[in-house]
Amino acid sequence: MFDGALRTAISPAIDRLAAKLVQSGATANGTTLAGFALALCAATSIAIGWLLLGLTLILLSRLFDGLDGAIAKKTTATDFGGYLDIVLDFAFYGLIPLAFAIYDPAQNAVAAGVLLLAFYVNGASFLAFAIIAEKRKLTTEARGKKSFFFTTGLAEAGETLAVFAAFCLFPSWFSPIAYVFAAICFWTAFARILQAKAAFAD
Repeated sequence: MFDGALRTAISPAIDRLAAKLVQSGATANGTTLAGFALALCAATSIAIGWLLLGLTLILLSRLFDGLDGAIAKKTTATDFGGYLDIVLDFAFYGLIPLAFAIYDPAQNAVAAGVLLLAFYVNGASFLAFAIIAEKRKLTTEARGKKSFFFTTGLAEAGETLAVFAAFCLFPSWFSPIAYVFAAICFWTAFARILQAKAAFAD
């Protein structure tokens, strides 16, 4: 929901940093992998109780996630790069709730499981829409130029990042925050199904 406004606000700074990284020899896929490595470190930090370090690493990971696309636009964007980016994005989304479940299984495991289910359903609605949209030659640049059709919704990357930050800052509130965000994700998936019904009508 907030991704469009965030993109407009931070794109100039991201583009400038990406240009410097390209000059130093950075590649889009290498940046994607580096961002995921930071996500793994963030999840490990959270699982052992270093929550503020985990939050710092999450933010750095998402910075790299923004930089990889900007670098691709300044070099060569590839289908594999787009594929790798989305796969590792979804892996990141699963890592953080899992880390909180490991950190405090008695308090967090059920809520983390519900949130992971919501992510799974929402992700399926997103990717299935993209597949059918490609089949029908539909296009959009609602979130900038992407490797596939990118549907928007109530729960997007910006909201997810804010929720993950809240988990780290207020760990005792993990379960209620997770349940509320799971409901938002389920609603986003339902809305996308309705959008698909309208868009793919024969």
